[in-house]
Amino acid sequence: MFLIVLITLMFMTEKITNKILRVEKVRISETPGKNLDRWGRGIILFVFLSALWSGIDFNSDTLIKYFFMSYLAITLGFQAIMEFIFIKDSKQYISTMMLLILSLVIVYNVDNFPFLE
Repeated sequence: MFLIVLITLMFMTEKITNKILRVEKVRISETPGKNLDRWGRGIILFVFLSALWSGIDFNSDTLIKYFFMSYLAITLGFQAIMEFIFIKDSKQYISTMMLLILSLVIVYNVDNFPFLE
């Protein structure tokens, strides 16, 4: 249930931010940075999946939370950098950074949500 609420909140935040900034959504796959984006996301995913199975103690909720936060920060940060470099005429990277900040704040404070207990 929490994951559905989180995804919905992130989707709404992106839509509202894009509307305020008057940003037309452009995919990086439609730019010359398509291959760099795919390779970068693949490498990030590989590194985090290998670290997940080799170095994470699944009994520690705090460690899993910080692992997920670092994955979000690196993935969305990479996406914002790619948008800044390859989508020059757009402010789409600002929307991605807002999404990054909001998601990190929510995941950091997930322990304080009363409906998750």
